[in-house]
Amino acid sequence: MTPQEIAAFTDGPRGGNPAGVLIADTLPTEPEMQRIARDLGHSETAFAMAEGKTWRVRYFAPEGEVPFCGHATIGLGAALGAAHGAGRYDLTTQAGPVSVAVRPDGDLWSAELTSPPTRSAPLDPDLLTRLLALFDLPPEALDPRLPPRHAHGGADHAVLALRDRARLAAMDYDLNAGQRLMQDAGLVTVSLLHIVDDATFDARNAFASGGVLEDPATGAAAAALGGALVDLGWPGLAGGGQVTIRQGDDMGHPSRLTVTVTGTPGDPVRVAGTARRM
Repeated sequence: MTPQEIAAFTDGPRGGNPAGVLIADTLPTEPEMQRIARDLGHSETAFAMAEGKTWRVRYFAPEGEVPFCGHATIGLGAALGAAHGAGRYDLTTQAGPVSVAVRPDGDLWSAELTSPPTRSAPLDPDLLTRLLALFDLPPEALDPRLPPRHAHGGADHAVLALRDRARLAAMDYDLNAGQRLMQDAGLVTVSLLHIVDDATFDARNAFASGGVLEDPATGAAAAALGGALVDLGWPGLAGGGQVTIRQGDDMGHPSRLTVTVTGTPGDPVRVAGTARRM
């Protein structure tokens, strides 16, 4: 069983977030999946096996399992498309049912996942204080247009919007301290955002919970953000709509994610992008 390596949410033929993908007749044992994910060193690896008309999928970071991973789902979709053809693939994950629809796009694959149901709430004030300290941010650095949220789209994420793009570019934190904080709070990632306009966000995503300083593209966090924006009554999304997330630029791995929402609070969110074999 040799894992594939696929970059998801690419910016055309460049960038994207590398994921491991292993499709097998039977899933390896948990220790073996963990070993493979650690050896590959990507932020997540998806392990999949056919189960009737669906696919059983589990996701492992270098340091632990996560219930749902967006970019590895896009990578898995590209791998399934290459093996079985374009179409929709229904997945059973630890976070619940998910689907991914794929089609060839030149030398790339275009893929769109549909997340589990979403939910969000204001971020706990004590947790917010701890996160601001972790990233060395004063309270006035936050953009009041998007108040801090605890958002879920298959996994839990903290969402912090920053007024200044320069602060986003300068994001830094202690990995070990971040891992302890995120694991204690039950957060898979922390999304730091800058609002470019109502339909465009620049993002950086701290993934210390999985032993990774930063993710170049984070589909699960994008789904959670989409759900949170609907909950907040974000301009232009009341009847459904799209936003674009530009991520990875500050890392030299430009990534692009298109988020489509129905406008109904709690609904699943669609997150689309392109993928390429590495």
